[in-house]
Amino acid sequence: MEVVGIIKAKFDTQVVSERFKKRDFVLTVEPGSPYPQHVSFQLVQDKVSLVDNFAIGEEVKVLFNLKGREWVSPQGETKYFNTIDAWRIEKVGSGQSSSHSSSNSNSQPTSMETGVPPVFTSTSVDDDLPF
Repeated sequence: MEVVGIIKAKFDTQVVSERFKKRDFVLTVEPGSPYPQHVSFQLVQDKVSLVDNFAIGEEVKVLFNLKGREWVSPQGETKYFNTIDAWRIEKVGSGQSSSHSSSNSNSQPTSMETGVPPVFTSTSVDDDLPF
């Protein structure tokens, strides 16, 4: 899946164990609307440095996987958790049509170009999500 937005915050890398590290960042989606959405993404392992090349306030496209899991407490209470794992971050062009071209022939215009609010879209037709 992918979404375009503006980087609102970047946080330090957290070393969870000697074999696992993660880093969070926040993307503001629909920044011009009366109700902008601030979405938190997670980078893990060798991807934690991906956000280093981008500044707060910069418009980017984030490609990510949406994950969810179920947890049952010792008392029998069930809770559900979601994780949005970013795996690629790309700079969005300056608005000129040539800067938005890429080697991917099926690229689509960003929400800033069309004036339509951004939509989370799947980049694969083979995903196993039920919606």
